[in-house]
This record gives sequence, structure tokens and C-alpha cells, in this order.
Amino acid sequence: MTTCVFVQIRCTPGTAYKVAKDIALREVHSELFSTSGEFDLLVKLYIPEDEDIGKYIAEKIANVENIQRTLTTLTFRAF
Repeated sequence: MTTCVFVQIRCTPGTAYKVAKDIALREVHSELFSTSGEFDLLVKLYIPEDEDIGKYIAEKIANVENIQRTLTTLTFRAF
């Protein structure tokens, strides 16, 4: 079983495409989008049930160079 999580990412100005490429190379995401507004990228992840969600995001996503901030949304049920 997995947990679906969305992570919004704010990048250092001018680095969103590089950050997206670096995340894509890690092959941990289901989907990765560029977005408008307060955040630059939106990542959809399926995190294994036995993983600590905060640690997983910190080690797999948030430590990518040029990420300034993340905002994580946990999901409960799809309709």
C-alpha cells in the first residue's frame, strides 16, 4: 500500500526547470508539473506505507539544490 502525497515547491528564481530535471532524474515521482502562483512546481508522489513521509520527502525531494520551500499535502481518499 502507498500514500499519495502532493508536494508544492518554490524554487530560487530562474531555476524551476533545473530543479524539475533534477527531481525527474531521481525517479521518485508519479507526476511533475510546472505551476503558476506562489509555488513553481507540483510533484505527485506515492510513498510506501512503511516509509516515514517527512523523512522520505526530505531525503528524496527537499534536498534538491535551489529548492527554497516545500508545502506537502497528504491525501486520504480518492473519489
